[in-house]
Amino acid sequence: MPTIFGSAIKRREDPRLITGSATYTDDVKLPGMTYAAFLRSPYAHAKITRVDVSAARQAPGVIAVYTGNDVKDKAVPVPCAWNVPNCELKIPHHHLLACDTVRYAGDGVAMVVAETRAQARDAVDLIDVDYDPLPAEVDPEKAAQAGAPQFHADVPNNIAFKWVVAGGDAAGAFERAEVKVQLRIVQQRLLPTAMEPRAAVASYNGGSGQLTLWVTSQNPHIHRFLCSVMLKLPEHRIRVIAPEVGGGFGSKIPAYPDEAMVSLAAMDLGRPVKWTEDRSENYKVTIHGRDHIEHVEMCGTRDGRITGLRTRVYAGLGAYASTAAPGIPTILHGLVYSGAYTIPNIEGTVYGVYTSGAPVDAYRGAGRPEAAYLVERLVDTFARAAHLDPVDVRRKNFIPKDKFPYTVATGLIYDSGNYEAALDRALEKIDYKRFREEQQAGWKDGKYRGIGLVSYIEICGLGPSQVAGAVGFGGGLYDSAIVRVYPTGMVRVYIGASPHGQGEETTFAQIVAEEFGIPVETVEIVHGDTDNTPQGWGTYGSRSTAVCGSAVKVAAERVKEKAKKIAAHLLEANEADLEWKDGKFAVKGSPQSARAFGELALAANVGWNMPPGVEPGLEATAFFDPTNFVYPFGTHICLVEVDADTGKVDVQRYIAVDDCGPQINPMIVQGQIHGGVVQGLGEALQEIAIYDESGQLLTGTMMDYAVPKASQMPHIETDHTVTPSPVNPLGVKGCGEAGTIASAAAVVNAVVDALQPFGISHIDKPLTPARVWAAIQAAKASGAGNGKGAH
Repeated sequence: MPTIFGSAIKRREDPRLITGSATYTDDVKLPGMTYAAFLRSPYAHAKITRVDVSAARQAPGVIAVYTGNDVKDKAVPVPCAWNVPNCELKIPHHHLLACDTVRYAGDGVAMVVAETRAQARDAVDLIDVDYDPLPAEVDPEKAAQAGAPQFHADVPNNIAFKWVVAGGDAAGAFERAEVKVQLRIVQQRLLPTAMEPRAAVASYNGGSGQLTLWVTSQNPHIHRFLCSVMLKLPEHRIRVIAPEVGGGFGSKIPAYPDEAMVSLAAMDLGRPVKWTEDRSENYKVTIHGRDHIEHVEMCGTRDGRITGLRTRVYAGLGAYASTAAPGIPTILHGLVYSGAYTIPNIEGTVYGVYTSGAPVDAYRGAGRPEAAYLVERLVDTFARAAHLDPVDVRRKNFIPKDKFPYTVATGLIYDSGNYEAALDRALEKIDYKRFREEQQAGWKDGKYRGIGLVSYIEICGLGPSQVAGAVGFGGGLYDSAIVRVYPTGMVRVYIGASPHGQGEETTFAQIVAEEFGIPVETVEIVHGDTDNTPQGWGTYGSRSTAVCGSAVKVAAERVKEKAKKIAAHLLEANEADLEWKDGKFAVKGSPQSARAFGELALAANVGWNMPPGVEPGLEATAFFDPTNFVYPFGTHICLVEVDADTGKVDVQRYIAVDDCGPQINPMIVQGQIHGGVVQGLGEALQEIAIYDESGQLLTGTMMDYAVPKASQMPHIETDHTVTPSPVNPLGVKGCGEAGTIASAAAVVNAVVDALQPFGISHIDKPLTPARVWAAIQAAKASGAGNGKGAH
């Protein structure tokens, strides 16, 4: 039988998605449905002095209107679920609706429920609110300074936390260093822009006291837990269903006030309530990503040995601490400052800062793209300062493949790696020496080509529950699966994860089909409903295959072990005398004495002839809690040409070599890499969320926020190496965020490399033509370079 694990079979999810037959949250239709709409603050920071909802309550079709004061005693403020320890973390209240102060443009002030969506929106316009505007500040570094506007009375200088990571002696390393470089890096705000905006439908059964919530969620069990807190309702009385989810990229991890308000209204009115945001509302209110101001330094020897790295980071949290916000710029960022390198001395200080922007939380990569970006920009800058080739500097500092598991200066233990092999594979795709020769010649003729390399690692497969508790995560990070075999041999797998584009209805079926030797079409994956799936901790952090997939593997192995006992009984043989081959248990040396998987499924389920002490049925449950994170890695190379007259960047080639361990489905891996690279290229070249000085979002529609288009993207050349992880039974590592983690730095490194003749050492993202042109003009004016040769 052909091997299913490792086959590039088509995704079984795709037909319903591309034919429009999938069911999304907004497609849910219930008898007696009502519709909600929110009044949101037009000010980024203001006191609420009066809210008059009388006209709205009298409007046609209106059933109810709620204000902050109406619900503040009925619900608990939105909880933050990642309370990072040892950093004096301050989490101010985030009420479901603002009561006396609004803190960003989009903060909820009131909610209307009406018979139709249009009536609800019309009534929102009739609510009369008096505001007393206050100063705003969206820059996290400025917001942390004395004299900045204060957004929460109990958070001095708006500093939510000061978190420090240190290993070795960074101060001593810099004091002794022969080469030192420093950069100020702006990691701009980004808008996740999932294809489907957020939505919620809540229905309450007053007789049973049961609340059912359909919601756009990447983690229905976490949503149930957090809604239980907010609504003061026991978990067993809440059913959360995540139907088809049209992309998340981290933005559908958090619990928001909106779904809690919809649930409260359903409980209050005894009728179902639906709310779906539009794109403008999505851009204002759904979490944003990144938003760092980073002061970073690297030091080392003249021969290219990196000896130290230091950072001072101002991480914008926005107006409130979102669900996972404190952990993103700390645990998922600062702990990976070593990158792929043996940097012995590291010191990082991260300030989490409240601002008057929308809350910031996980966006594809979540802290790790920011870390990889600063490390890889510093490596290129260090190489130039030492007059060395950036490839050679990387090779010199890579963690050797025979040193794994390897403990880096920040304390993480990398599971496995072969970084030089990935670099070599990527360099095989180009003639590096020839490119450098042509580049030098081109500069003399005004042709500015550049090459950007990134050798990244990431921490993912977010796992060990014991570690989760130690770093303040408000839950476990194990995952679970139930593998159930029916009498006909069909298999249904219930999982705790909640796929929403990762392709795990296909890949998890491949795991089971491979284990049982059965067609993949006979395996069904069930997910997304807390009433019929085991406890799981969500799909994010490239964790679902490494953790939940491992639970599927373990549960399938347990089913197979039971099937072997039944086979031995039916064949009147010892278990030790059986072998598994071609989907059958057969007596060694007597292949005709065998029982196929389907026969064993029937025998187990009818229970007519079971071995002594073995229960009927054929199913198993597994909870898998890994012993460590996994650490995927790779090398990406970007080739660009820059038009010095216009500043336009042309990405001519993009090469991605990634190592996520054994690939269950190579086609799905390629799709994940492609998507991640595109998002990183968008970040590098065009995407930025812009607020004005008063805190108004200027990029509030797709007319203003430059989401990348397929026509703007280069052909992405993919390849891979395979280095299994020792921490899970599949040996797999995550791949969903790899492309985003690597690509932004690869592009910027390439552009800066192209502009060496101008003496340009750094340009902040996004590298729009205007920004690049301005940098060239400033360099010319300062005399930094003449544009004719390497500076």
